[in-house]
Amino acid sequence: MSRRIYDYGLPDRFVAGTVGQPGNRTFFLQARRGSSLVSVVLAKVQVAVLAERLTLLLAEVARLGVSVPEALAPADDDTAPLDEPLVEAFRVGTMTLGWNGDNDEIVVEARARVEVDEDDDEDDDADDEELEIADDDPDGPDLVRVRLTPTRARAFAERALRVIAAGRPPCPLCGQPLDPTGHLCPRRNGYVH
Repeated sequence: MSRRIYDYGLPDRFVAGTVGQPGNRTFFLQARRGSSLVSVVLAKVQVAVLAERLTLLLAEVARLGVSVPEALAPADDDTAPLDEPLVEAFRVGTMTLGWNGDNDEIVVEARARVEVDEDDDEDDDADDEELEIADDDPDGPDLVRVRLTPTRARAFAERALRVIAAGRPPCPLCGQPLDPTGHLCPRRNGYVH
């Protein structure tokens, strides 16, 4: 199958969201521009890292003199659920983050996870190298690319952090997530907490 590139430029909406109950949620990145919509699945930790890195990048570009909002206006805060229909385009393997200084925009790319053939006879050192794949390469992984203004990046990061925090509460003793029925707490020598 040929490679699919979803380049949304400056999207109308770019959010992280979930489907399911805490402890059994599926995390999505979703971009919409006009009537075009793409949704990709990723891990909770990937959402957390993306929000953290966006926050760090915003702090760094603010230090360099770019206008970055400290807080969001209520109109910029997106609290709506994910758009329908929710159809998974692919599962995210890697993400990249960049700064376009010409337009004062952040570029976010999410690439599809690539299954590695274990019977491949290639040199192991080649697997350790990071390869750059051109957009016109028909054999590369599927890709979602968006550009965000600093305000939109701040809105994405704040929503993503709220989505992550909406999961199961942590155990006060060990910090692991609590199930509604409790959990076997290592700090209590295996007793249910």
